Amino acid sequence: MYIIIPSYEPDHRLITLVAELQEKLPHAKLIVVNDGSDDSYYPFFQEVGKSGVTVLEHVTNKGKGAALKTAFTFISKKQEDDIIITVDSDGQHLPTDIVKVAQEAQDSHDHLVLGSRAFVGKVPFRSRFGNKVTATLFHLVTGQKVSDTQTGLRAFSTRQIPWLLQLDGDRFEYEFNMLLEANKANLELVEVPIATVYLEDNKSSHFRPVQDSIRIYAPFLKFSSTAILAALIDALALFMLMALTDHLLFSVITARVVSATVQCLLNANLVFKRTSQLFKSTMRYFMLALAMLACNYVLMKSLITIGIWLVVAKLLTESLLFIVSYRVQRERVFI
Repeated sequence: MYIIIPSYEPDHRLITLVAELQEKLPHAKLIVVNDGSDDSYYPFFQEVGKSGVTVLEHVTNKGKGAALKTAFTFISKKQEDDIIITVDSDGQHLPTDIVKVAQEAQDSHDHLVLGSRAFVGKVPFRSRFGNKVTATLFHLVTGQKVSDTQTGLRAFSTRQIPWLLQLDGDRFEYEFNMLLEANKANLELVEVPIATVYLEDNKSSHFRPVQDSIRIYAPFLKFSSTAILAALIDALALFMLMALTDHLLFSVITARVVSATVQCLLNANLVFKRTSQLFKSTMRYFMLALAMLACNYVLMKSLITIGIWLVVAKLLTESLLFIVSYRVQRERVFI
């Protein structure tokens, strides 16, 4: 068993955690990754190194995702069939809970085990709110329910290392991308209830609310951006074609084909990074576009028929189809 502890500017809690893990899981091989902490933090890493822990180092701070990848690369050279546990260094994961997650992971190599907090008691607002948003979004776009999308206590097999190394992200978004892509890797998400622990109002967290939130929500922001760009292209092309031809039907159809083609190419290469042939993805995309058009009409007509205002009906329809479209493109179109 490998236990990875990414650490940036730690305190005494790192030393305490290592000692407790060595006591409760004496056969585990501990790896601490110093993610570019400055020299004043060197004594903490030196101390855990003396206890037999493998300490890997980044010269500069690269982020939690990069630290985990560094440890995965190190483990991959051992070519061992084992399990890996990832743990935060700030004392939020109790040793007893780490043992629970480790025991669950022993049962299957096709599970991604999550130590999930209930977020009860005294929890910082930003942590409670952030997890609620990401959990809801994750459920909408994948159909899966995960109560704690931000947990750093996870377990999986060393067999998953090649997949883990090719996932996007070097900072906190890496862990969210891991959940988003788990289904494609045929990994079942399994949650193990753990205690909710926040020390000193989570002051030790290095999560940057604005920058890291943007990174986490990047896939959805990119998808939204391509949709907005396609709408602008559609409008511009329509006006230009009408000015040149004065033929409404031709202008509407041509403008829509042009804008849809641009959006298809952007989604294929920028948002979803397809691996299948572009022609097949394009055909699936236009079939989806036709289906979305039909659904748009049916939903709008149904909502208006039951007395909902046109503007409200439009907003509800577009919001629902936006989520459906993202999910279908991600799971069925650009695969």
